[in-house]
Amino acid sequence: MNRTVLVAVHTGRGAAVESARLVINRLVDAGITVRVLDNECGEIGCGDAEAVPADSGAAKGAEVMIVLGGDGSLLRAAEMARPAGTPLLGVNLGHVGFLAEAEVADLAAAVDSVVAGRYDVEERMTVDVLARQNGRILADTWALNEATVEKQERMLEVVAEIDGRPLSRWGCDGVICATPTGSTAYAFSAGGPVVWPEVEALLMVPISAHALFAKPLVVSPRSTLAVEILPDTPGGVLWCDGRRRFELPSGTRVEVRRSAEPVRLARLHGVESTGAPFTDRLVAKFELPVQGWRGRARP
Repeated sequence: MNRTVLVAVHTGRGAAVESARLVINRLVDAGITVRVLDNECGEIGCGDAEAVPADSGAAKGAEVMIVLGGDGSLLRAAEMARPAGTPLLGVNLGHVGFLAEAEVADLAAAVDSVVAGRYDVEERMTVDVLARQNGRILADTWALNEATVEKQERMLEVVAEIDGRPLSRWGCDGVICATPTGSTAYAFSAGGPVVWPEVEALLMVPISAHALFAKPLVVSPRSTLAVEILPDTPGGVLWCDGRRRFELPSGTRVEVRRSAEPVRLARLHGVESTGAPFTDRLVAKFELPVQGWRGRARP
């Protein structure tokens, strides 16, 4: 059976280029067909790899997509992997790297796990995002981490809605609608809660709201979140995963709901990765103090 792996890399990092060459050579030596993106091939040197266009067809038929970089690289790769249903395996070369499964020091072991098929696949919730003004569709997109309605110059005046019912009016810098995966990204910086990835929920987090009731909300995954920019107030902008940007005139309504199409992540067996368990990842990434912990009493 012919196996194919797609390799993507943050070519702006020298370490990533060297790591990509190691990954490609190790996979090819194991008899696995390797694809690389054509806009990255020149910097990493394709060697025995096949260059493919960097579009939604790149991951089609690939067993897994190995991504070398930070969370931004993973989010970019998700745009290619999600339509194909291809699992992403991130190797962290950035700073925090919550989406990554392995650190660069574990790279060889991570590739060996892929070669041996020692990994599971975990599905992460995504959201569909629709922005409309007077019946005109301004954006029809999706996000893995969050969809954010933000001000451009002046404070936004918005009304937040949950399941078709108005919740509150806020003068604010913006409103974040996030998934559990996104709870450790922008929503975390705005004061939202950390939600474990296996929890099914949606988050709404106001940003610097001038209101007595402006707390982060955790709602049902079946809920529909909406943010309406009030007429006769400044417009804003919609960001999805910090990558896709759409202008929002005043009077725009943005709806966010759970998508039927998840992003799939590969989780390795037997590698000291950042992926499992999530509690350990929090402790490592935020350098949380756990000295004095004794754990459960042994019988």
